[in-house]
Amino acid sequence: MDAQDFKQAMRHCAGAVALVTVGREAGRRTGLTVTAVCSLSDDPPSLLVCVNRNASAHPRIREEGCFAVSFLANEHMALALTFSGQKGVDGDARFGFGRWTTAATGAPVLEDALVSFDCDLREEFEAKTHSIFIGAVRDISFRPEGRPLVYLRSAFHDVQAMREPITLGDLKARKMIWSGFS
Repeated sequence: MDAQDFKQAMRHCAGAVALVTVGREAGRRTGLTVTAVCSLSDDPPSLLVCVNRNASAHPRIREEGCFAVSFLANEHMALALTFSGQKGVDGDARFGFGRWTTAATGAPVLEDALVSFDCDLREEFEAKTHSIFIGAVRDISFRPEGRPLVYLRSAFHDVQAMREPITLGDLKARKMIWSGFS
């Protein structure tokens, strides 16, 4: 399997954009933009986060034993670029953008994120170029409104139109959806 083909294929898989941040002390904070975050369990509440071992946040997460995950809204596109390293801003200087607060663990959290998770590091697994960090969720915050920022085809996108939710038991809605395919 060619690595470039794999990367190109993965660019067609949309992902929610989040910032993983760490650092209890001003001047020692850092973070990165990620799409590799997901719920692992609700008992106990935990997240799985994949972080490249070359990222500045990687050794800091190990050292501090905690991290925060802030899922971004469409108005945070510039912040996503800043934390991705594409704007030439590194380490603590990245926190000069956006409004930040401190979580229970001491990790920096974006105040107006769609959803924020404050996590204690529970486990770590090394896999190829990345580490998989398992975080036990200590605290959450969220806002009920806002549109999520999504990464797709090498770019950030605003989710503009959300359809009305369809439940599994809504047989009439399923029939209407599938009738459009014939």
